[in-house]
Amino acid sequence: MDKQQFWQLIETARNQASNPDDGEAVAHEATSLLASRPIEEIIAAEQVLWELMADSYTNPLWAAAHLANGGCSDDGFDYFRGWLIAQGREVFERMIADPDALAELPVVRASAADGVDLEGEDMLGIAWNAHVSATGDQLPAGPTAIRFPELDPTWNFDFDDHDEMTRRLPRLAALYPE
Repeated sequence: MDKQQFWQLIETARNQASNPDDGEAVAHEATSLLASRPIEEIIAAEQVLWELMADSYTNPLWAAAHLANGGCSDDGFDYFRGWLIAQGREVFERMIADPDALAELPVVRASAADGVDLEGEDMLGIAWNAHVSATGDQLPAGPTAIRFPELDPTWNFDFDDHDEMTRRLPRLAALYPE
């Protein structure tokens, strides 16, 4: 499974999910779809998933997740990126390029109004769960070797500094006033 095939899997899962904006619902569908694939594809999907996690490991996106979720630990950032992957390729790539554009997404606007966090922890386990479902065994250890990039030092500031967040992510900060 390559990235194109992975994104097609996510798109199909989104189309089948009861709520395509809900990362957990998309993860459930993606797991089911993936479990019906050959074992080699399930294992390859794990690699692709973590390559996407590495691609999205940026300070600006972390700052956006911090705003959207009222704080964001290391694990919280992983869960946020899981949710972002569940939103599909177009949204994923657009938000990596411009995290402030999150403010334009209806699901983000609704979440801001309702005080709901943007999390998709279950997305991180779709290959693991699909492998268990398909084989009864855990996903084999091994091929997933991911190098996360260095974080941008120009974004090394206190994400609780609302003035700085407003300067850097104005549209998103407007949805989440102090």
